[in-house]
Amino acid sequence: MNGGEYTTSLADDAKHILDAAALIRLGARPQMVEIELALPHERLARLYREVRGAAPPKGLLPFSSDWYMTWMANIHASLFHNIYRFLRSSAGCSRIDALVKAYAMYGKRCDAAGCDPVLGLTRAWMLIRFFDGGVLSTTRCARCNAAFVIHRHDMRPNRVCVACRPPARAGKRNGRAKPEPPAAGASADASARIPVEPASAAGRA
Repeated sequence: MNGGEYTTSLADDAKHILDAAALIRLGARPQMVEIELALPHERLARLYREVRGAAPPKGLLPFSSDWYMTWMANIHASLFHNIYRFLRSSAGCSRIDALVKAYAMYGKRCDAAGCDPVLGLTRAWMLIRFFDGGVLSTTRCARCNAAFVIHRHDMRPNRVCVACRPPARAGKRNGRAKPEPPAAGASADASARIPVEPASAAGRA
């Protein structure tokens, strides 16, 4: 009986290490992995050095939900969350698997659009936590019907997403326009043909 429990414990521990390594490769900080997987900090620091070849960064994790309300961050957050939500609700992925796969797909969408990801993995993870904690939610755009990220208690009617109504100087830097965002409703991963809701794809820069 004890032997069986010990084997199960080893299997769970190995799974946690593999999950932690996958998160670190995508840019996760040890603090984030420690919270998500309950692994010892010292062990994560060693794993981080092994995976990344450098000491883990220091500093506080991001904590403000207001960051996701800025126009570019809102577009990217809406895209990522739609991919994540699909993987959780329709593809049956676990929380960690959905986070890793959704972030990888999000990165591919950015590459396809010719732009840099605005969300780091830590920001993407915090976005999920804000949804889980009831701080953030989504609503439908009155123009394109795409779902986009809002503060949960923002009850204003007929909201329009920032993809449909960008700021006056959105996407311009030194007089040059940035690449067009991915088309609304496009697949998160064309090769896998995963149906992403218009909300998620409504934003990409």
